[in-house]
Amino acid sequence: MTAPNDLNFCFPVRELSNERIKMTPFKASIHSSPFCSIVSAHPELWAHMPTGPFQTVQDFDTNFLEAVVHRDPGMVLFAIIDKTKPPSAADGEGELAGMMSYTSSSSANLSTEIGFIIILPLYQRTHVNSNAVGLLLQYALEVPSKGGLGLRRVQWQCSSVNAPSIRAAERLGFKKEGIMKWHRVFHGGKEKGKVHNGRELPRGEQDYGRDTVVLSHCWDDWEQGGREKIQAVMDRQH
Repeated sequence: MTAPNDLNFCFPVRELSNERIKMTPFKASIHSSPFCSIVSAHPELWAHMPTGPFQTVQDFDTNFLEAVVHRDPGMVLFAIIDKTKPPSAADGEGELAGMMSYTSSSSANLSTEIGFIIILPLYQRTHVNSNAVGLLLQYALEVPSKGGLGLRRVQWQCSSVNAPSIRAAERLGFKKEGIMKWHRVFHGGKEKGKVHNGRELPRGEQDYGRDTVVLSHCWDDWEQGGREKIQAVMDRQH
């Protein structure tokens, strides 16, 4: 199924799916309300991200979807649908299980990043994350003759103190490239529930900082066993 043609993204977008998961472009009128009804009670889901938390649907739509996602031609946000669950108001094929994006994408450099990952609490430690990431990897790295974009690089960035994210990336075939120290400033981070990098704050400043781990899954990784590895992870029964 093709995606709406009003998406401001530098690559073609379509729904991605297998037997257990569907990735469909996030639509505010359909997905924001059920998503926010859950995440508003779990601000910790935003603890390592440069944005959030958001308390209302209007706050989420205005300050995330409109201000961050829709204005950026390098970003598209997907709603994750768990097809192993019954049909719901969010989707006729299953339940809304979270969100995930391509971000920092470049058509000139044939690259993208998988980010802004939130798996709703009920669906954590299940098949959802591995299959959602796997579908995005397959679409990004497969050659166009096999239905993919034929990109050269897919990046993953996360906080250096977010050990679960690092483990998840490595389990899915991403390789650690390095750490960018003091990469982000979390303005008002303490009040927003952000997690500091653990280092002494500079010069008496109060805003928390994030060191960022950079990992990647590149075209040669994909061709040298990455394709088979991700498929094996996706096929596991959790």
